[in-house]
Amino acid sequence: MCLLRSEQAQGQPLPTFTEFGDIMTHYDALIIGGGHNGLVAAATLAKAGRKVILLEKREVLGGAAATEPLFPGYHINTGAGDAGLFAEEISKDLHLKMHGLEFRESQVALFAPQISGDALTLWRDPVKAAAEIAPFSQRDAGRYPAFVEQVNQFGGILRQMFLHTPPDPYERNLGDLVGWGKIALNLRRLGDRPMMTLMRVLPLSIKDYLDEWFESDLLKGALAGDGLTGLMQGPYSGGTALMFLYQHSNGFMNRRTVVRGMGQLAAALVSVAQSYGAEIRTGAGVRRILVEDNKATGVELESGERLQAKAILATTDPRRTYFDLVGPQQLEPRFMRQVRNILYRGSTARLHLALSDLPQFVGQTDEGQVRGRVVIAPSLAYLEKAYDNAKYGQVSTHPYLEITLPSLTDPALAPAGQHILSITMKYAPYHLRGTTWAEQTPLLADHILNCLAPYSPGLRDLILHQHLITPQDWEQTYGLSEGNIMHGQMTIDQLLVMRPVPGWSQYRTPVDNLYLGGAGAHPGGGVTGAPGYNAAREMLKLNY
Repeated sequence: MCLLRSEQAQGQPLPTFTEFGDIMTHYDALIIGGGHNGLVAAATLAKAGRKVILLEKREVLGGAAATEPLFPGYHINTGAGDAGLFAEEISKDLHLKMHGLEFRESQVALFAPQISGDALTLWRDPVKAAAEIAPFSQRDAGRYPAFVEQVNQFGGILRQMFLHTPPDPYERNLGDLVGWGKIALNLRRLGDRPMMTLMRVLPLSIKDYLDEWFESDLLKGALAGDGLTGLMQGPYSGGTALMFLYQHSNGFMNRRTVVRGMGQLAAALVSVAQSYGAEIRTGAGVRRILVEDNKATGVELESGERLQAKAILATTDPRRTYFDLVGPQQLEPRFMRQVRNILYRGSTARLHLALSDLPQFVGQTDEGQVRGRVVIAPSLAYLEKAYDNAKYGQVSTHPYLEITLPSLTDPALAPAGQHILSITMKYAPYHLRGTTWAEQTPLLADHILNCLAPYSPGLRDLILHQHLITPQDWEQTYGLSEGNIMHGQMTIDQLLVMRPVPGWSQYRTPVDNLYLGGAGAHPGGGVTGAPGYNAAREMLKLNY
């Protein structure tokens, strides 16, 4: 294990910790998990004057939003590569810019090549994007700016919910309802027709939503992937329009990267937390949460060491928290049945490539076109067929592929003249039928590259190194149950007061002094920082 300081040490002496098996060191708050939510919570609590320790099992901080040196000279965003959803309120409250956090935005949002040689480029500027859509459909080009306006309007309503603790449906707490009353007022201010339209759109499939606006198969396919993020659902599945709006809740196509990699978000949060006295320990896996008389009193590490704290905040997913760390024997059977019924069903794989040069895609005329995302999704029907395979426990024959070239906009991530290409692939279901991941893992990278070859014919010749992350790897290496990158599917029945389970949506748990502050809590997954921030503020209300 090691103790982290900003830039690892900065020459400061390391404190002495307790002897294994003894409980001597007392903390106000102990945080399990060094992903971005855990780090946000640590910084928030330390800033409020609490004595804080954060424990991370891996040697790398950031969780599924880390930057790792997978190959010599390359710094790769192994999980999330986009920070467009990270709450600006948190960034300002913790003064993250002062601690080195810097974002970069690309003017191009999306590039969708076709085997035929046609390609669609969507720019962040709606007018410029409409001009690119016009050759495929004049009607769609005319409607596109209004579509962007509606998505921004509806996504903005969702965004207002992120930093509010869900109200308790069983109690009338005026404090809880004040913030939500403002959201309801803003919703009412939209006017009757937009308000009713939003209520109608939320349960729709992304297919139905896009069909209302557009006729071009290419445009609809290119957009629909955002409605499938982290879900074991296809574009024809109800509720995927909600995920689409969630992904654009900080502004339509408002994706942004972190300069020098996503790991710099974790580094900035570490810097803030440590500036207020928080301790950050890596290589410190938690074996179990210690519970006495239904109160969490501390943790026991895998090393045998024990630490005591007034309150514990777990950013692990609900299944891992309650089944593995707390233990079913500490909780009521009814509650454990609810936790057992949470749907995970991971279906996302990631393939990272180190390239000797910049690849070329069919239909590409300018390097700037691939500075955003490259999407392989020719139509809604293509995506639904990809999902059809997954429904029956099979890897998609023709998968959805989302590709980024982070070194194109941030050359420091790769050796001079070389590049990183990262591919997010759906569907690779965690639950396979008639085969296992031990059998499929050696085949999956080749399958992804074969599917990508018609869109980038010379890509294979440029590959120097490759690294595959399957749903099983997400679980075993990153601690994500069933490989779900959202700590549980973000469907309508698993959001707001239903997340993680009904009756326990306010970050508290049935165990006193234990809080849940990861993506399994409101508002859910994505690099928002909101679950950790909200959970920390709930702890501060009780003066932990």
